Amino acid sequence: MTGIDGFKVFSATKAKDRLDLGNKVTEWVRANNVEVVEKWISQSSDSEFHCLSLVISYRNLPKTSPDKR
Repeated sequence: MTGIDGFKVFSATKAKDRLDLGNKVTEWVRANNVEVVEKWISQSSDSEFHCLSLVISYRNLPKTSPDKR
């Protein structure tokens, strides 16, 4: 497989949401049957707020048919 099918951005500013961001990415990847190709992580802040952003590039995995048992 080659190429990229899309990009997805995850971001959070609240401390609790920032801590859970990795779990949200994992859930999204599993629910959408994709493979992460590359990832970028960035943090920005000012005197009051801190924002954590995760950007992933992904490719769609082939759809599998249900077992015929």
